[in-house]
Amino acid sequence: MQIGFVFSTSPHGSASGREGLDALLATSAFCDTLSVFFIGDGVLQLIAGQQPQQILSRDYIASFKMLPLCDVEDIYVCRASLASRGLEHAETVLPTQVLALEQVKKRLSECDRILHF
Repeated sequence: MQIGFVFSTSPHGSASGREGLDALLATSAFCDTLSVFFIGDGVLQLIAGQQPQQILSRDYIASFKMLPLCDVEDIYVCRASLASRGLEHAETVLPTQVLALEQVKKRLSECDRILHF
């Protein structure tokens, strides 16, 4: 079963991103076929050098670096989402595959279940 995790919210405005990452890491222990998608404001989850402690938030972004260690390798980012935020050349916390929106839709359609955060 192919499970897709979609991150579409900004990292520090709610607990959604942190909860999604926790769910993703837990699922990776039981499932080998995971795909992760960052679209919309979700691309902000990947930007390196954030300082959430300045707004009294926990720095969970660094935990995304654990995904390759958990054999989560299908990590996709929407090119249009990066471009609309001026982040095409931003440093990210882990290696990703940048895809056009149509490619993101195609990969999502291949998932049996999709969890949205």
